[in-house]
Amino acid sequence: MQFQALSPLLRALYSNPVQPRFSMQQHFFRLAPILALAFGALLPAGAQAADPTYTVSGIHVDATAASASAAQSIAIDQGRPQAWSTLYRRLMKQADWARQPRLDAQALRGVARGYTVSKERRSTTRYVADVTYIFSPEAVSRVLRGISANYGNPLARRILIVPMSPTFNRASEWNTAFLSPRFGGSQVPFTVPSGDTADVGALARLQFDATNWADVELVAARIHATEAVLVLAIPIPGKIQLWLKRIGMAQMPTKVTLDVPLNQTVALTYPKAADAAVHAIEDMWRQKAPAEFTAKGNLIADVRVSSLAQWGTIQSAMGAIANVRDVSIVAMDIGMVRVSITYLGTVEQLHDALVPVGVQLTKDETGWSIVYAPALRPPTASAAP
Repeated sequence: MQFQALSPLLRALYSNPVQPRFSMQQHFFRLAPILALAFGALLPAGAQAADPTYTVSGIHVDATAASASAAQSIAIDQGRPQAWSTLYRRLMKQADWARQPRLDAQALRGVARGYTVSKERRSTTRYVADVTYIFSPEAVSRVLRGISANYGNPLARRILIVPMSPTFNRASEWNTAFLSPRFGGSQVPFTVPSGDTADVGALARLQFDATNWADVELVAARIHATEAVLVLAIPIPGKIQLWLKRIGMAQMPTKVTLDVPLNQTVALTYPKAADAAVHAIEDMWRQKAPAEFTAKGNLIADVRVSSLAQWGTIQSAMGAIANVRDVSIVAMDIGMVRVSITYLGTVEQLHDALVPVGVQLTKDETGWSIVYAPALRPPTASAAP
């Protein structure tokens, strides 16, 4: 059927003979769009655009049978349950993991859309490969819909990871460490910046503490991501210290830090550090879902300042928070500014959003107060041995 569908296109190519004034190369470029459409029709379903959330890669298979084709069929079937388990944990909350449906081989084929292979090796009786399994969102939804009310809006969405050491560099060993095929099975699918576009190049000028969602939004939009994680690697004696900063559209930033013991050299430690960073990102998503700001609130707070410059710093910090919609001055006195803050979400979310930018919001019997309290900052590159 594919070749039958293609034949009218091929007939169209030759319906008008090449005119002498055009070279063969010129004629080819005129026909390129038609050729692209024609050969696109021949692509297998699994090779067409797949939802990255429902794609699981890095599954190693190895099977032996009476023939190479039989070994390949067995190997592909053997790897599909592992891919299904990875996908299930990616989509569902941890509380529902024990309820994972046990699908037989036929049912697993029913929720699959296709697969691709890499590092393929075969003999007359053995088949070895790394397989990427592509699942059908609609078929998976039918299987999972009755398991939990949590399903319907998958937890996993492709995110942008920006490796920094101390800034972003596409050619760095730290960036390359996140390109390993083994991360295709991550419970949180991610992409690292690539390409030569101006917005990707601009990432090299970003600083970890100062970066917010607006700085990465254009790059994230290319992969339809609404969240990003900056992963800063700082070598210090005996280890690499990792700082992770989660930022997103209309959500408060969160930070975590962890240490990875040094394995001889920094370059040799980067793959292990990348593994630790990805696991930490998975934990961030499991423990705290992205904040959805649907409610609007307002509070009056007394801001205690020691100088005009400090007041300016606090104003700038609050203005950089996605869930702060407005800050207006109610009254001023020596060492104190009373402000009215309009915010989205809850007071707790507002408090948590302000902490990383150096603003401490507290409440006592007299009401709300704000003080300048710079957040703990990661060490600088000068700390490296």
